[in-house]
Amino acid sequence: MKKYNLLALAAMAGLGLSACSQNPQAIPEADALVTTPMVRPPHSQQAVRIPKHQQLAQQTNLPSAYPLPVNPYTNPQPGGYGIPSIPPQLATNNPMPRLSRVELRAIGDQIFNNEGGGNLNHLVHWNDGEDFASMGIGHFTWYPAGRRQSFGNTFPGLLDYMAQNGVQLPGWLQQARYQGAPWSSREQLMAQKHTPQVQQLQNLLYNTRELQAQYIVDRTRTAMPKLVKASNQQSLVARNLNAVANTPGGWYALIDYVNFKGEGLGNGGYRGQNWGLRQVLEEMRPGTQGQQALHEFADAAMRVLQRRVNNSDPSRNEARWLRGWQNRVDTYRNPIV
Repeated sequence: MKKYNLLALAAMAGLGLSACSQNPQAIPEADALVTTPMVRPPHSQQAVRIPKHQQLAQQTNLPSAYPLPVNPYTNPQPGGYGIPSIPPQLATNNPMPRLSRVELRAIGDQIFNNEGGGNLNHLVHWNDGEDFASMGIGHFTWYPAGRRQSFGNTFPGLLDYMAQNGVQLPGWLQQARYQGAPWSSREQLMAQKHTPQVQQLQNLLYNTRELQAQYIVDRTRTAMPKLVKASNQQSLVARNLNAVANTPGGWYALIDYVNFKGEGLGNGGYRGQNWGLRQVLEEMRPGTQGQQALHEFADAAMRVLQRRVNNSDPSRNEARWLRGWQNRVDTYRNPIV
C-alpha cells in the first residue's frame, strides 16, 4: 500500500478522535491526504455506571461555567457537537462523521470513571507515587514550576483550549497556566483541598467536563496522521487502526488509550521502549474490523504495559498498577453505550 494511502487511512480514523501524551515529541505534519473510504463514526456503546447526578447528561441547576464554543468550528452537522471542520483535502469527497453530543458525553463519563472513579473530589488530585498533579476528567498532567517533565505536561494545553472556547479563567489560574502548578508536592495539595482556590478549580473542572471530553477527542484526531507516519510498520499500524476504528466501540478505545498512555510518537519510555497507542497498534496481530479487533487491541495493550513494567526501575514498583490497568483496558473489549 502506498505511503499516501496509509496516512490517509490513519487520518480518517483519527478525524473524529484524543489526550494525555506521555511522551510528546514534535513530529512533522503528515503529507497531504488523499481520497479514501470513510471510517464510520462511533456507534452506540454501554458505559460503566457513574452515579446519575455526576453524569454529563445530568448537569442541571449548575452555575454556567462556559458558553458553547464561539466560532471555533465551522458547519457543524445537525446533532453533532464540537468536532473540528473537515480538512480542505477531504471536504469535497468525504462528509466526515462526527460524534454526537450523546456519544461525546458517554466517552467523557467513561474516561472520568477510568481516571478518577467518577469521584468529583478527584478532579483536582495528585496520585501517590507521581511527581505531578492530575487535573480534570482525563487527569491531565500538571507539573510544578521547574520540575522535570517526564510524562508531558498536558493541563496547560487544556487551559489554553478552555480560554479559546470562551471560558473565563480565574486570575490566579491564568498566571499558573504559564508558571506551573502552585503545589510542589502531593502532601501540599492534599492539605489545601478545601481552600477556596482549590474548590474554585474543582468547580470549574466539574462544570466544563463536556468541553474537556472534546479536548481529548481533538487531540487524538490531531495525532492520527503523525502516529502512522512515525511508525516503521506503517502498513500494519494503518490496518490495525482502521480495524479498531471501524468496529462498534473502537473509537472509545483509541480515544481513551491516548488519554491514558499517550500517542507513543517518540522513542522515549524505558530502555528506549515506549507504551503509547502507536506501540499497541504495532504489537497487535494484523486484524480486520469486528469484535475480535477490540479483544486483540486490549490484549496488545496489556502486553505493552507489561513490557513497560518489566523495563521500569524496580524501585518504582510499577507492578502495583497492573491490576488497575487491566481493569481499564478490559473496558475496550465491549462497546460502551
